[in-house]
Amino acid sequence: MWWIYALLSALFAALVAIFAKLGMKGVDSDLATAIRTVVIIILAWAIAYSRGVTHNIYALTKQNWIFLVLSGLATGLSWIFYFRALKLGKVAQVAPVDKLSVALAIVLSVVFLGEALTWKTAIGAGMIIAGTIVLIL
Repeated sequence: MWWIYALLSALFAALVAIFAKLGMKGVDSDLATAIRTVVIIILAWAIAYSRGVTHNIYALTKQNWIFLVLSGLATGLSWIFYFRALKLGKVAQVAPVDKLSVALAIVLSVVFLGEALTWKTAIGAGMIIAGTIVLIL
């Protein structure tokens, strides 16, 4: 079932690039990111509230808070740089280079989380890196 959510994530990530490029005509990329962020905050809290999970916030540990805040900071910086890149470049260039994050996540998951690196995963990550280099050059 996880792969269905992953495919939906990929679909909506692709739509982010298209909608953002269309919506940023004549708009500063930082302002566009701020507007997008407000929409995401409202949507995320509405989903959490409608699912009845907001009361679980009191069960979060210090470690949960630290890493969720760090994740939020990384997300914010990612969006700021992504929107700036979209403002300056073509979606067909920016979006694939942004997906270098897949290969980086694989490497970081091995280093920091101790996840196993299979040959299949290593080859796939290598192909993503090679494709990114082709797009940049």
